Amino acid sequence: MKAFLNAQVLTPTAIQTGLAVLVDGDRIVDIVSADDDARLRDAQKFDLGGALLAPGFIDCQVNGGGGVLFNDVPTVETIVRIGAAHARFGTTGFLPTLISDDTAVMRAAIEAVDAAIRAGVPGVLGIHLEGPWLAPERRGIHDAAKFLAPGSSDIALAASLRNGKTLVTLAPEQVGDAAIRALADAGVVVAAGHTAADYAGMRRALDAGVRGFTHLFNAMTPLGSREPGVVGAALDDAGSWCGLIVDGHHLHPATLRIALAAKANGKLFLVTDAMPAVGSGTETFTLNGETITCRDGRCVNADGTLAGSALDMAAAVRNTIAQTGIDRAEALRMASTYPADFLGLARTHGRIAPGSQADFVVLDDAMDIRETWIGGRRVF
Repeated sequence: MKAFLNAQVLTPTAIQTGLAVLVDGDRIVDIVSADDDARLRDAQKFDLGGALLAPGFIDCQVNGGGGVLFNDVPTVETIVRIGAAHARFGTTGFLPTLISDDTAVMRAAIEAVDAAIRAGVPGVLGIHLEGPWLAPERRGIHDAAKFLAPGSSDIALAASLRNGKTLVTLAPEQVGDAAIRALADAGVVVAAGHTAADYAGMRRALDAGVRGFTHLFNAMTPLGSREPGVVGAALDDAGSWCGLIVDGHHLHPATLRIALAAKANGKLFLVTDAMPAVGSGTETFTLNGETITCRDGRCVNADGTLAGSALDMAAAVRNTIAQTGIDRAEALRMASTYPADFLGLARTHGRIAPGSQADFVVLDDAMDIRETWIGGRRVF
């Protein structure tokens, strides 16, 4: 038994002191008073020196890190390297993300994630297939030559992960409601992104099973006075979740504040959309034959098109606090609790509560990461 003591603990209700978080194996078994000598007598004690103990960060959109890109080499070894790079910044759960690619690469990526989960690679929660069912006019950095309309075999492939969660980002107008229903019925978490849909079409897609929106505001039809577009549908819908890239490049701070004001509490979460630069000194990499340059946290091709980010989750939390003025507890939940809810993992992840996996981050007063724990083991 491990006992984490002398910390400001972010519980599901508030940041509290005077508590001891008890961990047995990979699970939190109880939260008790730090004065409960009977419960703490035989525990291995970890004095956190008054630091903040928060749920580990969950990142639903991780293209790369540690100098590698998942699309380039979709293997267990690549996933290990990406996970280790992001753990330095508090990420304890992530979805390796495959940008639009050929069917053979998709199959290899799914098999790699399945193998990584079976092997117990720390932090791997599943896979995010961002494409290839996207709208050419909203392609962003994706290669439109890879885009296609899904057939039954494509849907079966997308839903073939045996272990963990599958998130698919698609353009609803490119796939149709029947395909969305088929994916949702197969247990896939479906998100809209890189889409040219109008408001009415997006409403139909939500009714068909779309659960969320990938990097809200980016690569989708904007909110207009007479046509609310995808952004309007996302902000208007009470049940869906929205991912946000808070790196200072993808969103203006005012846009972020508007989203927080419009969307129900608990329905906005942070993602990085990270590229190989995170956790490495890499300033350039190749994507779809193009050279991508990362400088000052901004990753672009030669034309200036954004190509993911150099953002880590700890920086996303700090940026959100600085740009919106929300309290640190809420910003931390946007990086942990709310993405867990989006993925359907509320019972096991994203909270410091009995029964949850022992995934923690220890932060100092500047909100920098001091320690990262996954499944009750310190990984950073």
